[in-house]
Amino acid sequence: MSATKARLLAIETGVPTLGPETIHIDITNSCNTNCVTCWDHSPHLTTARPAAWKRQRQDLASVTALLDDAGTISGLGVPEGLRALIVSGMGDPLTHPDALAMIGAAKARGLHVTVITNLLAADADALLASGVDELLIGIHAASEAAYLAFHPSFRPADWQRLHAMLARFREAGRRFKHVHVICRHNAHELPAMIVQASRAAASQVNFKLASLQGGTEVARITGDQRRTLLGDAIPEARELAGALGVLHNLDVFEAQLQAGGAATADIAEVGCFVGTAYSRVLVDGTVLYCCNTDVVVGRLGPETPFSSVWTGPAWTALRARLRRGDYFESCRQCGKFNQNVKWSDAFRRRFGDERWRAVIGRGAGAP
Repeated sequence: MSATKARLLAIETGVPTLGPETIHIDITNSCNTNCVTCWDHSPHLTTARPAAWKRQRQDLASVTALLDDAGTISGLGVPEGLRALIVSGMGDPLTHPDALAMIGAAKARGLHVTVITNLLAADADALLASGVDELLIGIHAASEAAYLAFHPSFRPADWQRLHAMLARFREAGRRFKHVHVICRHNAHELPAMIVQASRAAASQVNFKLASLQGGTEVARITGDQRRTLLGDAIPEARELAGALGVLHNLDVFEAQLQAGGAATADIAEVGCFVGTAYSRVLVDGTVLYCCNTDVVVGRLGPETPFSSVWTGPAWTALRARLRRGDYFESCRQCGKFNQNVKWSDAFRRRFGDERWRAVIGRGAGAP
């Protein structure tokens, strides 16, 4: 049985027969900037994170032990499922002094490595030499003015340094993804972001409507901006992307906008599938079902390896709950909406509408 088929079957049964395809590890809470939409470092936060929290980070030995344990989970003749590592942090992972060594350790284990970063804490050539497969580069602007508004601690020299690094990647023939979290400061730049991605030879540009809480709501797009995005900017950006050959996720972003209000995802229409393919582990060992910090399934410790949490009762109960369509309030701002759309479409194609409705809580007898 292929790993993909095993995961699709696990979606239906709620019982995974192999470990996560992707494990997402936060290696540090420190950051080199203060994005206005950030739940941990924004200057708009009602309650700021304490300095001791910001200093927390994982060590290299803990990360490699976690990868080795997660990579052993298998069953029913399916090979071990772990294929990819996402390296991030509640801040920027490249502020960690051992970040490149962690990338190297994952590559030595045959994993595809993605790093989520604003780039500025790294050296472009050292990053290329690390063997990293994918960068999700948080740019969040197509102009210097919007960049500085989104990152209040940055200066014009940082905008210039970012573009020097993007030019170095293009020169080296490496194509990475651009990410734009859309808020009131950059909502007018969608078409320009497509042009920017084309000039930098980005592999794709991803847009995400900002999920906001704790004081960051002041950065929310206005009603007029939402209408302009849906009526004008997205169609223009889509046309530009077609002409320039830029890959994008504008359909998903459009769906986020159509959810309305504070919501960024109509998760009930898609379903939650990440519980059989993904997990995130925070700096302190807290294990999350997804990227949502509200949905905790356990905590790593000497007697509690990741593998025991993955197959344990808390995770099993959550898989069953979400299959019933019993979502958390915070699921309205799903941070894995892109991935859920892909798994939802794959399950529906393979097993048909009736079985698909059953696993998203809309089957016979659903309320």
